[in-house]
Amino acid sequence: MMELFEDAPGSNAHEFTVSELSGAVKRTLEGEFGRVRVRGEIGRVSRPSSGHLYFDLKDDRSVIAAVTWKGQAARLSTRPEEGIEVIATGRLTTFPGQSKYQLIVDEIEPAGAGALMMMLEKRRKALAAEGLFDEARKRPLPFLPRVIGVVTSPSGAVIRDILHRLRDRFPTRVLIWPVAVQGEGCAPQVTAAIQGFNALDPAGPIPRPDLIIVARGGGSLEDLWGFNEETVVRAAAASRIPLISAVGHETDTTLIDFASDRRAPTPTAAAEIAVPVRAELAARLGESGIRMIRAARSRHDRHRQRLTDLGRALGRPQALTDPARQRFDLFAERLEPALRAFVRSRRDRLNALPLSLSALRSGLRGRRERLEDQARRLPLCAERQQARQRERLAGLSERLDRARQRTLAQAQRDIAREGDRISALTRRLIAAGARLLPPRRERLERIDRLRQTLGYNETLRRGYAIVRGPQGLITSAAQAMQTPRFEIEFANDDRMQARPDAPARPPRKDSPKDDSEGQGKDQKSLF
Repeated sequence: MMELFEDAPGSNAHEFTVSELSGAVKRTLEGEFGRVRVRGEIGRVSRPSSGHLYFDLKDDRSVIAAVTWKGQAARLSTRPEEGIEVIATGRLTTFPGQSKYQLIVDEIEPAGAGALMMMLEKRRKALAAEGLFDEARKRPLPFLPRVIGVVTSPSGAVIRDILHRLRDRFPTRVLIWPVAVQGEGCAPQVTAAIQGFNALDPAGPIPRPDLIIVARGGGSLEDLWGFNEETVVRAAAASRIPLISAVGHETDTTLIDFASDRRAPTPTAAAEIAVPVRAELAARLGESGIRMIRAARSRHDRHRQRLTDLGRALGRPQALTDPARQRFDLFAERLEPALRAFVRSRRDRLNALPLSLSALRSGLRGRRERLEDQARRLPLCAERQQARQRERLAGLSERLDRARQRTLAQAQRDIAREGDRISALTRRLIAAGARLLPPRRERLERIDRLRQTLGYNETLRRGYAIVRGPQGLITSAAQAMQTPRFEIEFANDDRMQARPDAPARPPRKDSPKDDSEGQGKDQKSLF
C-alpha cells in the first residue's frame, strides 16, 4: 500500500481523487494500529447538545483529538475533565472531512491515584464554589427521629451494625433503600435513593423518614469513587431531609461528606449520632422531675416564710378588736333601759292619738281583704304554672328519649363494626397459623432427623462399640491394659463387663469356640 504515496516520475503517475486518497490513508492507519491505549493529559473538553464528547489528549509535545460517541459516553466509568491524566482505550481512525486523524475512545481510566486525587480536588473546588458545602445551608439533625432511612447494601455488615446499634440505643423504625455501593451502578442508585426518600408523602402508606443515613464500609479510593460523583453530591445537598454520611472508615473522605448535614466516621457512629440512649433520657427525665419537685417545694417554703414574716409585722389581731369589744359592752348596759323608755314613749303617743289608730285599723282591714283576694287567686296561678312546667318536662322527656335511641343505635353500630373487625382479625390469625405451622413443623422434623443421623447410635449400628472405664471413655489399647475393669456398649444397648488379667492378646487356638455365646449376636469380645 505504500506505493500509493510514492511520487511516480514522469507523466505516467496515477491520479487519485481526494476521496480515494483519504480512504487509502484511513485503511492504512486503521490496519496499522487498530485498537490502542494512550496515556496523556486531557485538554479541551466539549460537550455539544448531540451528547457526544470531544476532547484532546496531550503531553508536553503532541496533541491527539479524541471523541466518544453518545451511546458510549453514558457508560464511561470516568468522565473526562480538563487537566487530569488518564489512559484512554479506543481505535485510531481519520476524519476525512477535516483531513485529520482522531482517537475513538470507548473507555477512560485514571492514570493512577494521583490523577484521581487531582480530579477529586478539582471537583471539590468547583462544587464548593457553588456553595454546596457551606455550613449555613446545613440543617440540624432531629433529636429523636421517628423513622430513619438507610441507603446502603442490604447484604453487607454495615446494615447489621447500624440496626444493632439502633436497637441498643433507642429502637426506632428503619426504612432500607438497597443500592450498589461500588461500581458503575453506585452513583445513579444512591442518587435515586436520596431523591426517592425526599419524594415520599409524609401522610402516605410508606412514612417519609425524618433522617437519612448513607452508609458504606471502608475501601480504596476507586471503591468509594461512586460517592464522589457530582450527581450524588448534588442530591445530598438538595435533600430536604437531614442527611448523615457514613462512607468508609474514619480516614476515608468523599465529597458526599462535605455536602451532608453531618459526617460520621463509621456506620456505627452514624447510628450513635442519629438517636440518643434511651436509658440516659430516662435518667435525665427522672433528674429533671426531682429538680422540679425540689424547686416547687423550695418556692412554697419561701412564700410560707414570707407570709409568716408579714404576719409578725401586723401585730395581734385581738389587739385590734379589744377597743370595739369594750365599747360594745358599755353600750349593751345602756341598751335595755333605752329600749324600754322608747317603747313607753311610743305607747303613750298611740294612746293619745285614737283617730290615727282607727285609720290604721281601717288600712289594715283593706290590706287583709287584698291578701285574702290574692290567696283565692293563688291556687289558679299555681295550677297554670304547674301545667306549663309539665309541658316543658314532657318536651324534655321526648328529646331525652330520642337522644337515648340515637345513642343506643350508634353503640349498636360500633359494636357490630368492632365485631366484624375482631372476626376479620380472627380469620387472619387462623390463616397465619395454618400458613406458618406446617413449615415450622417440617423444619423441626428435619432437625430431629438430622439429630438422629448425627448421633453416635448410627455409628454403633455400623459395627462399632464404645468402651468406658471408671475415668471415662477408653480410646487406646494402653488405656485398656491399665484399666482393671471396663464396660462395652454395642448397637443393641447391651453392655458387658471385662476384667483383663493380663495385657490384651489374641485368643488361644485351643480355647473353646463358644466362649462368647450368650453375649448377644451384636456384641464383640475384647478378651
